Amino acid sequence: MKKLLNNDYLILASRLFLGFFFVLAAIGKIADPTTFAKEMGNYQIFPFFSLNIFALILPWLELISGMMLIFGIKLKANSIITGGLLIIFIIAVFSAMMRGLNINCGCFSNKITIVGWNKILENTGLLLLAIALYFTQSRKFSFLENNEANY
Repeated sequence: MKKLLNNDYLILASRLFLGFFFVLAAIGKIADPTTFAKEMGNYQIFPFFSLNIFALILPWLELISGMMLIFGIKLKANSIITGGLLIIFIIAVFSAMMRGLNINCGCFSNKITIVGWNKILENTGLLLLAIALYFTQSRKFSFLENNEANY
């Protein structure tokens, strides 16, 4: 396992995949925050007054964290951020499923993806990538290859 976590090319591929996933998800939400706020409201777990604030902040957090993963900057911190977001997404999708809500997950504004086990498995796979990035010691192909890239 340790050998996998320190394989420079595997870590680069993981960074790029997870980073681009978050960047692509963020772009549509930033372009259309009103639709994203409505999709968040469909989950029926957020207070109504907070929807617009979350719809404005969350996509920028996804975009910045995704970009920093792509460039290998502050890898540990950004793997924590993306991992934390993925845990929240998994809980939200699972909650919607258990309550029988047949809603769009809100992941990409231009793509309809109904909440379900496929989305939970996808987010769990992405979470595993974030965890691997947190524990890796590899800093090759990072914009900052010294200790500054660690946090």
